[in-house]
Amino acid sequence: MDYVKPGEVLGSMIEAGKTKAELGIMQLIVRGSLGGAILACATTLAFTAAAQTKIPMAGAILFPVGFVMIILLGLELVTGSFALIPLAVLEKKTTIGRMLGNYFWVILGHLIGCAVYAALYGLTITRMGTDLSNPMVQTLITASEGKTTAYQSLGAEGLVLAFIKAMLCNWMVTLGAVMAMTSKSTSGKILAMWLPILTFFGQGFEHTVVNFFVIPAGMMLGANVTMADWWIWNGIPVLLGNFAGGLLFTGLLFYLSQKGSKPGATAAAELPGRGEAGLPGTPALEKSV
Repeated sequence: MDYVKPGEVLGSMIEAGKTKAELGIMQLIVRGSLGGAILACATTLAFTAAAQTKIPMAGAILFPVGFVMIILLGLELVTGSFALIPLAVLEKKTTIGRMLGNYFWVILGHLIGCAVYAALYGLTITRMGTDLSNPMVQTLITASEGKTTAYQSLGAEGLVLAFIKAMLCNWMVTLGAVMAMTSKSTSGKILAMWLPILTFFGQGFEHTVVNFFVIPAGMMLGANVTMADWWIWNGIPVLLGNFAGGLLFTGLLFYLSQKGSKPGATAAAELPGRGEAGLPGTPALEKSV
């Protein structure tokens, strides 16, 4: 069987967090750039599918292709790391300084990758800046304004709304990263990842890296959005909300759900007749009990 049990998944999460925290700066920037560009490409695919079919959920069904490529290629997605690296810190396998360093360099990479793709995609849909009739131009402008000035019109409540939508978003995104660890087969990983990513995108929640593409792309095409609008009404609250959602809903709560269980208890329940003595526990789980 290729199913990986929750206790083993917890151990994989902690080790993944440790590994990510130890990567060098150049690796983080390059992997972050590729991760950002791939997710941006998946976003335009989703927008195109929604426009062609007139069914927004069609875009949500296709969007996870980008997340799948990022995870299978071992690239960086800072939102996924929001649930993993803090657990490595909690288990004293890395430091807060390394965690923050990872986040900084990966975010820088995301900004680079998303900006490059936004520029290239903008040139493509405008025929090198000569034609603004492509429907995707208005789609990106509307999306950019909807993620910034729409929140601004609500004042302080807009900031809270963006934060909440970001928390809900990264609950699902981090679940996608964790669900990939529940299978040893490529097909199993893909299916497991697809479910939570479709869930977040289909409900219009706020994802930092997607917004690193959508908002600048809209600005390049003429959206009535300034740099201040971007970062005050979306960039900062969404980044903080993504961190809070990933850390709390997936990282800490999943950690606590497994920390209090006995090693092998889940497996013993699933396989009658086998006691705990014959079932391997993960080092992280054994240490916590």
